[in-house]
Amino acid sequence: MTPLSLVHVIKILHLDLYICFFNSFLLKVVMEDEPLNLSLAIMADPGGEKINRKRKRRVPLPSSYEGCEGKIFKLLQVREEMLKLDYKRKGVVEDGKALHLIHLLLITATSVDENNVNSALDNLTQLYQSVSLMGDSVQRVVAYFADGLVARLLTRKSPFYDMIMKEPTAEEEFLAFTCLYRVSPYYQFAHFTANQAIIEAYEKEEEFNNRALHVIDFDVAYGFQWPSLIQSLSEKASGGNRISLRLTGFGASFAELQETENRLVSFAKGFRNLVFEFQGLLRGSKLTNLRKKKNETVAVNLVFHLNTLNNSMKISDTLKSVRSHRPSIVVLVEQEGGRSPRSFLSRFMESLHYFAAMFDSLDDCLPLESAERLSIEKNHLGKEIKSMINCDKDEENNKSSSRYEKMETWKSRMESHGFEGTKLSSKCLIQAKLLLKITTHYCPLQCEGEVNGGFRVFERDEAKALSLGWQDRCLLTASAWQCV
Repeated sequence: MTPLSLVHVIKILHLDLYICFFNSFLLKVVMEDEPLNLSLAIMADPGGEKINRKRKRRVPLPSSYEGCEGKIFKLLQVREEMLKLDYKRKGVVEDGKALHLIHLLLITATSVDENNVNSALDNLTQLYQSVSLMGDSVQRVVAYFADGLVARLLTRKSPFYDMIMKEPTAEEEFLAFTCLYRVSPYYQFAHFTANQAIIEAYEKEEEFNNRALHVIDFDVAYGFQWPSLIQSLSEKASGGNRISLRLTGFGASFAELQETENRLVSFAKGFRNLVFEFQGLLRGSKLTNLRKKKNETVAVNLVFHLNTLNNSMKISDTLKSVRSHRPSIVVLVEQEGGRSPRSFLSRFMESLHYFAAMFDSLDDCLPLESAERLSIEKNHLGKEIKSMINCDKDEENNKSSSRYEKMETWKSRMESHGFEGTKLSSKCLIQAKLLLKITTHYCPLQCEGEVNGGFRVFERDEAKALSLGWQDRCLLTASAWQCV
């Protein structure tokens, strides 16, 4: 009997999940006490202020916090054992146990949301005893969601908060991104689809654009997207009529921008019928004093950018700035979600559905013992999970947060800022299907008649959008827009 995938396990629990969350809304008691602060209850900060030796009147902890110190230490010990990559727990979890893990995770999320600390700590300890980072997708995704819930119980002053939320180094994060880019169609789908739409916009204006294309990329991300565009434009150019490609890219640091420029300029030198220029801008800079050529085709690339802006005002300002430059095309690619700003539990549920599909898809790409898979999940997906669960700790106004929203939400935003959707050509769909065919998948256990593992592509909104999905879960959506 074929084990249930994590996506199917969550589907089975879907009704129970909604009932559980609905009941929690009805029974939720508004507590005025601050979340558990273990920096005061357990450990003093050795680098902090000198301890006042005078006795102070001890403020009693709420009854729900009684015994927490011991439970926290036990929890951390169990987590430490789990992090040792115990191969004894490696392998596929039986369907019944998988259902139990997901159900226990949902109960734990409810306890955390209701500030029921003792219950949450007990459940988290039980979860850590049952999961492994080297296990199947159920164990692995539950492990990272458990970390996010532990961090949510703590305050930033706790010495354990930074331990749980420890950020990967820049090198680790870059390696994880490159691994995911190479083994999964996820990012390649986004970049190839966007590039195809940009090339077609250039072709439409080829008679009067002086063979010049200017791309404004709001998140250049080391330039992974652009070698394929450089190559495609070079193939269109003839020896006597070179094409000019100017790339204005926003980056997180001068070092990133310099590395991106060096890499792309070096790559472009191999194509003599293409003139390539790069202008780097720090993220957050204004789009002013842009160098432009007469009648050049201007394309704006918003691939995985708008979801990083933490409030609607920043998104609106960005779209207004984009429209002011009257680009020929705006390409938008975003993760597909349905994030509700109204409640933590709704956000948790939606995130669990999304990352369940992502973890399931990695089983189709890499073996369990793969160091690359562990890097991707720990330093890329795991980081996103913990950030999503605790995003309202970092944002002043969580209600304005916009991550992982549905395609319809982005469509409404674009239209309200003076853009209209344009159909993606059949070439985009054909190219995306070809990408899935040539992508190498590790997992040999596919259902009879199933191709490309669980990945699939499909058109939406009358061919104005193209989505990549895993089984029946949409992961991300690409769309093209023009100024009205």
